Amino acid sequence: MTALLFVLFFLFMLLGVPVALAIGASTLLALQAQGVPLMVVTQQMFQGINSFALVAVPMFILAGDLMAQGKVSEKLVDFADALFGFLKGGLSIVSVLAGMFFAAISGSGAATTAAVGSSLVPELRKKGYEPASAASLIAASGTIGVVIPPSVPMIIYAVIAQQSVSQLFLSGFLPGLAMGLGLATIAIVQAYRRQYPRGTTFSLATIWRTLKSASWGLATPVIILGGIFSGIFTPSEAAVVAVNYALMVSLFVYRDLGIKDVYRILIRSAITTSVIMLVIATSAVLSWTLSSWQVPGAIAQAVLSISTDPYVIMLLVVAVILLTGVFIETASALIILTPVLLPLVTQLGIDPIHFGLIIVVGLAIGMITPPVAINLYVASSVTQLPLERITRAIIPYLLGLVAVLLLVVYVPILLGLSG
Repeated sequence: MTALLFVLFFLFMLLGVPVALAIGASTLLALQAQGVPLMVVTQQMFQGINSFALVAVPMFILAGDLMAQGKVSEKLVDFADALFGFLKGGLSIVSVLAGMFFAAISGSGAATTAAVGSSLVPELRKKGYEPASAASLIAASGTIGVVIPPSVPMIIYAVIAQQSVSQLFLSGFLPGLAMGLGLATIAIVQAYRRQYPRGTTFSLATIWRTLKSASWGLATPVIILGGIFSGIFTPSEAAVVAVNYALMVSLFVYRDLGIKDVYRILIRSAITTSVIMLVIATSAVLSWTLSSWQVPGAIAQAVLSISTDPYVIMLLVVAVILLTGVFIETASALIILTPVLLPLVTQLGIDPIHFGLIIVVGLAIGMITPPVAINLYVASSVTQLPLERITRAIIPYLLGLVAVLLLVVYVPILLGLSG
């Protein structure tokens, strides 16, 4: 039956059926072939989304969209430029730093790429930066959006693995910082090779002016994460606070959004949320089915029969995560892989929080690996460059992010994680 389920799933995917429907239909048909009462399907779907923690998902998506559409991203880019724009190839570092700033607000890789790209691309072109390389760096920086908290994939993983959202958020800072440092290092090397110009003259007055202007955006992660870690509110409540704060800043401080803009953003966020929730609901049925058929245990035993060396097994796990990220978008891949791989890694003594960071970072890299590479599509749309050019230019940054992933896996102590 397991073979039938996976054959049907991949057949539906090859036919172009949306992931949520492919998961739901293949599981439904496999259960029906086994004679399982189909009432189980609806029960598991509702149970899969019946979680208070999931309230945070639509709220963080909405908060990120509100911030991305307004002037917040523009102010953050100006502040980052004031800090590092004076260096040779300084705008490359600004791209990474702005991505990290916005990552601490949006929780979304695509939103981070769109916000930073829209603000920086015209300036990068004006300064003579190689367009495809600049676009690929912005796309790669967008991957940090789901690692530095708040992070929608971390919330989804926490619900599936029954782990603490707050602990995952706290553990995401250093890996996200490592990703940013890795990308910035590669960008600086390329800047010297290509003789990129220096940018904004260093000035304490400019830093102070841009800091004041960007302070409303910079205060967002302080309010959200400070409230969570101090115990003032839960992650779900923090997401609602983030939406209210984003509305206040956009409508009354910067005054860059009107009621019609807010309505349009609400509709778009609702559509994004509905897609994610449908994937979670159908994947809950898949997870229940695999568990009842004892598939995760069988997979764990099969992998352990190949090798008992934890380093080799974790390398296989990383390969599976990266390969899945190439073909399936982040939320869907996370929901499919977690119930299958978590029992295996726990047998190796890997802490579930540590594994949460491994799978989130690994699937974040999938955002820049075609064919399912949402950040590359966003970067292509923002820059009007062919996807093929950006894909070729992304390779150095892709290798850098894979190196960071291996650090997360094999040297977790460096990033404040327990192995």
